[in-house]
Amino acid sequence: MVKWGSRQKVAKLSILVFASAVVSGCHTDMWYQAKVTPWDQDESGIFKDGASSRPIPKGAVAQGWDKLDDAHSTGFENGKLTNKFPAKLTLDGEVVDTNTDMVKVMKRGKERFHIACSHCHGELGDGNGMITQRGFVLKRKPANYHTDRLRQMPVGHFFDVMTHGYGIMLSQASRVEPDDRWAIVAYIRALQSSQHIKEFSPEDKKLMEEAAKKAAPTEEAHH
Repeated sequence: MVKWGSRQKVAKLSILVFASAVVSGCHTDMWYQAKVTPWDQDESGIFKDGASSRPIPKGAVAQGWDKLDDAHSTGFENGKLTNKFPAKLTLDGEVVDTNTDMVKVMKRGKERFHIACSHCHGELGDGNGMITQRGFVLKRKPANYHTDRLRQMPVGHFFDVMTHGYGIMLSQASRVEPDDRWAIVAYIRALQSSQHIKEFSPEDKKLMEEAAKKAAPTEEAHH
C-alpha cells in the first residue's frame, strides 16, 4: 500500500517530468524570426536607400479599388459629364438593372436622399431643408434642383458634386457609397420631373388611376 507521502512525491515527480517535456519543446526560433517589419532597416544591402519598406509599384491598384468604368466611378465620360446612368448598380447588396428596375433605384435613392440630403436641400429638393429654415445660410442658400440650370445639367454633375462637394457643400464620398450616389441622382431627376409637369396626357392619367387602385387598401384590410 502506497503511503500519502509517497503519493505526493509521485505527483511532484510527474509534474516535473511534464514541465520538462513542455520546456524542451520550446525554442527561441519562434520568438526571434528572420523577418523584417515596416520601417526596419535593410541589413541585406540590396536596396540603395537602406529601407526595407518598398514603394508601391507605379500603376498598382488596391484590391477592390479598380475603376474600370470612368462614368460609373466619376460621373465623367471622355472628359465630359455623362448623361447616362450606369447599366447596373449594387444597392443594399442587390444588383439592380437600371434599364428595367429604375423604380427600385429611385426607392433606394429616396431613402438615401432623406438621410443624406434633405436636411439642407429639403424634401422637394427646393433648398428649404430644416437647416435652412432654422437660419443656417452662409454665402448662399443650398441648391434648388428646380432651376432651369440644374434641370438641364447632365446626371454626372450631381454625382460629381456629391463626390467632391461644391460651394459650402462638403464631399459626401465618405458617407454615401458610389452606387447609392447614383440612386440619389435618379431620385433627384424624379423630383425635378414631379415639379415641372405641365399637363398629364390621357394615357398618363389612366396609368396613375390604375396605380392608385392597386395601392388603395382593400376592404379585407379593414376587418
